Amino acid sequence: MTIATDHDVLVIGSGPAGLSAGIFTGRAGLDTLIVNDGNSILQRNAHLENYPGFPAGVNSRLLLEMMDDQAERAGCQRHEAHIETLERTDGGFVAEVESGKTFTTTYVVAATRNTVDFLEGVEGVEFIERGKTFLKTDDRGRTGVPGLYAAGRLALQPYQTIIVAGHGASVGVAVVEDSDVPFYHDWVAPEGYFTGRGREVPPGCEEIDSAERERRETESLERMRKYFAERHPDEPIQHPSVREE
Repeated sequence: MTIATDHDVLVIGSGPAGLSAGIFTGRAGLDTLIVNDGNSILQRNAHLENYPGFPAGVNSRLLLEMMDDQAERAGCQRHEAHIETLERTDGGFVAEVESGKTFTTTYVVAATRNTVDFLEGVEGVEFIERGKTFLKTDDRGRTGVPGLYAAGRLALQPYQTIIVAGHGASVGVAVVEDSDVPFYHDWVAPEGYFTGRGREVPPGCEEIDSAERERRETESLERMRKYFAERHPDEPIQHPSVREE
């Protein structure tokens, strides 16, 4: 079955790995849909330590909110649903959710921690059983199925937020590299960095003058002040096996 896809990239899972992947594919100009298939386990965290850039740690729910906003800013669309099935087609994949709605896409990034039921009918997927189920991938998240990737914990990455976020970014860049998008560097340089050496600005890069740099820094500071003006209102989600008194 050959179909025209509605999206370039479908990211299943909206934790750090999935959001990071979406930020990179979205910024590269790929039409990216992120489906939130259940709450990220990071929402159970009481206070996130060891995430670079936050010397005293950071509220994990705030970090997810900031990453979500960044993915939206990068052009990603969002949808709340549980993916029931994933089917390969000549044009990519068809994903169906519990309501019967379908999404068609060229690439899929599975970032669902250990949820794999929707992948069981996809020929070529190799599962790894280690108490929980993972997917066999190369070091960039590519599975044995062309166009299907796994990011974060699902790809056997360690249970550390910075590691799964970084792996999601690496997978997102792998998708860009495997697409027909010109080489993507994602580098904002000061005016003259390339052109001052007689070089063209590479695809995915841009040069900005001092006024634009100051404008962007001012906007960044204003947005960060809003994020950290008050404590985040949401409490951690408790583990489902904990008894409530």
